[in-house]
Amino acid sequence: MIGSDVMRGYNDLMILSLLLKNDSYGYEISRKIREISDEKYVMKETTLYSAFTRLEKAGYISAYFGTETNGKQRTYYKITGSGEEFYYEKCKEWKLVEEVVNRFIKE
Repeated sequence: MIGSDVMRGYNDLMILSLLLKNDSYGYEISRKIREISDEKYVMKETTLYSAFTRLEKAGYISAYFGTETNGKQRTYYKITGSGEEFYYEKCKEWKLVEEVVNRFIKE
């Protein structure tokens, strides 16, 4: 299992990546992160919703109410144009991080 401190800088990248494909809500995003990472990374609920708040304040995502489940409306999240730009910037940053860190990893 990967520690949350290692992933902290890339939680936004993972969330935005999923929202590029389609709008989604918290539980589904959390489940997909777990699934895509083969259970190697589980994003805590507090981490996820803190990221939503941060991304929304920055204008990278917007929230809206969707269909009701068990009498409660779900909050869906949608990536914005500036969110897409931020996502691609973070992808470039990741490539640089990967390049630098790989220079220190010995097999």
